[in-house]
Amino acid sequence: MKLFNTFSNSLEEFEPIDGNKVSMYVCGPTVYDYPHLGHARCYITWDMLYRYLKFSGYDVKYCRNITDVDDKILKKAKEENTTAEVISKRYYEIFADAMNKLNVLKPDIEPFATKTLGEMISIIKDLINNEYAYEIDGDVYFRVKKFKDYGKLSKQPIEDLVAGARVETSDKKEDVLDFALWKKDEEFGYNSPWGKGRPGWHIECSAMSRKYLGKQIDIHAGGADLIFPHHENEIAQSECANGCKFVNYWLHNGFVTINKEKMSKSLKNFVTINDMLANYDANTIRFFILTNHYRMPVEFSSEALDGAKSGWKRIQTAVSEVLRITGRDNLPDISECEEIALFKEAMDNDLNTSKALAVIFDAATNANKAVSEKNISQAQKYASILLKLTNAMGFNIEKQQLTEEELQKRLDTIIPEMEFLSDEDKELSGYKLMDKIIEYRNNARKEKNWAVADKVRTLFDGISIVLKDSKDLTVWEEK
Repeated sequence: MKLFNTFSNSLEEFEPIDGNKVSMYVCGPTVYDYPHLGHARCYITWDMLYRYLKFSGYDVKYCRNITDVDDKILKKAKEENTTAEVISKRYYEIFADAMNKLNVLKPDIEPFATKTLGEMISIIKDLINNEYAYEIDGDVYFRVKKFKDYGKLSKQPIEDLVAGARVETSDKKEDVLDFALWKKDEEFGYNSPWGKGRPGWHIECSAMSRKYLGKQIDIHAGGADLIFPHHENEIAQSECANGCKFVNYWLHNGFVTINKEKMSKSLKNFVTINDMLANYDANTIRFFILTNHYRMPVEFSSEALDGAKSGWKRIQTAVSEVLRITGRDNLPDISECEEIALFKEAMDNDLNTSKALAVIFDAATNANKAVSEKNISQAQKYASILLKLTNAMGFNIEKQQLTEEELQKRLDTIIPEMEFLSDEDKELSGYKLMDKIIEYRNNARKEKNWAVADKVRTLFDGISIVLKDSKDLTVWEEK
């Protein structure tokens, strides 16, 4: 398996530190506002990596933090005349709900910054003792120029770095490049050896990754906007405190853009996840994101999402129809076949999800062919392949299918208008009744009784079910 390491700016063979065990850290959200499509892109991407590592047989320990102490959270609390705890709790719950709706797995460990203050203070003490940090009037800063390798991740020579929008300025600092490890805050702060204050953002991830994954980890991932200064500063403070290499593989996903600009809260051009879910299902959003390579920018548009919706529907329809024919019981255990090999080949090449989806599309085509030819063994084979591969990429087939109860409720509203159904037919329910109705309609089509065929289609339109006819097969799906 090869991954693109931002640190070396090249593809590298993935070799974990400890045999089959993988430690993976992803920078989580600062919970002060609604999560948007940019967050969806980030966390779906790394959810996909987490799932694929496990699919490949690795024993993964995945940590994704929650920043619940931050200037933005305090600002929001002041605006609403409430506490930082109230704000962070509210927006964490909104974030967690959004991730659940997107079928993003919970990480193995989800630490909160406010619960890891002791580890942060311990690291800062070590940095002060080693003269990599200094305290002035309750603030603690990291001496950037003392760490000779500063800039090695972002490829920015230290002499070229200047204070600006991404580097905090202060008259207290020894050097304009030094960044805060601890900020004095007598009103909202926590007790520390330097008085009441709050941690700097960068030290939070260094502390949480060390506490839960160790001093050296395999994978650290996040959005490309975190390369500098956040990840650069993590490297500096972690390696100076721990005395060893911090991360072996740095992975970064590209931005979501609108009109070629990065989607962000600061630019006020973001679309919330809940807004997206009001118009598109979770599988469509995941399909939209994974159609693009994770390192490339993704341009948001309704046209692109509509295309993703159509693409996912094609896969969903094939899966639904093949499972209707085969059922879920007694499906073969497919672990070695051409489709699995091609899927792994694509994913092992720096997570080439677009090629992996192409493999799934081909399997869907073959599944439809097996169903139309009534080749049950082949249909069972492709049902197993489709379930295995869509699950590996984090798609949730179950969310898309109407339950027996939901389908029955819809059919009950149109059964009185289907005079061709016998009393015995009407005793059927759910999927079996649906199959019977389609069977009658197909017979009507063969007899060129277009009035009956069209009437059934029109009635189905009224309950948001669409029929798709091919030469030998009719499938149905929810609109």
